[in-house]
Amino acid sequence: MLIFPAMDLRLGRCVRLYQGDPTQETVFSDDPVAMALQWAIEGIQWLHLVNLDGAFGEQSDTPLAVQSVVRTVAERGISVQYGGGLRTLADIEQALGWGAARVILGTVALREPELLRAAIEQYGAERIAVGIDARAGKVAVHGWSETSEVEVLAFAQEMKALGVTRVIYTDIARDGTQQGINIAATGELAQQSGLKVIASGGVGSLDDILQVRWLEPYGIEGVIVGRALYEETFTLQEALALVADKGKE
Repeated sequence: MLIFPAMDLRLGRCVRLYQGDPTQETVFSDDPVAMALQWAIEGIQWLHLVNLDGAFGEQSDTPLAVQSVVRTVAERGISVQYGGGLRTLADIEQALGWGAARVILGTVALREPELLRAAIEQYGAERIAVGIDARAGKVAVHGWSETSEVEVLAFAQEMKALGVTRVIYTDIARDGTQQGINIAATGELAQQSGLKVIASGGVGSLDDILQVRWLEPYGIEGVIVGRALYEETFTLQEALALVADKGKE
């Protein structure tokens, strides 16, 4: 199972939001490239990178920071999955051109499924993932500022029918809280959809990661870790060692 350190960029800085609320922002670094480089040195395989300005539909210089981060880690053989405000095929092409290994589509996957289908046909399912951000079991969009009436599982099944093979699932109520992953909902999504699932939202301890790892046989292929790393609740090396050691319980 993979550990994805999370890097959310707003105005070019590394931040974490509490339950996705832009008014509850904590800035952890003004130098995302240095942080990405440190994680690269510690042995990550993937980085989860989000442009929050793009997700909120705001203009900023964050894309320049994104390019710098992607270039820095790609030079060291590390893959980046990147999302936030990707609304058109041109946006997707640009992000992949920067060196991102995979892009994450959220709002556009719900609002414009045919664009999603076209992206998969053009770039392949391995390079296109869908972000399923859930609030009380419904899919949220536009930087989590709007909650649709679409049920999570129904949406996942629709995505699979369009050719999607991988989703990033976030329980918004857990995100940034360090209260633990919503294991029940994450496991149910993986089992019932048949999709590969990357778990996100709420990791606060190594035990939380261990619980996610127990779901690996059901299709959980990774977990995103954010605030717990920034606040040094545990180290990245400890997390990587935990998922690498299959025999450790």
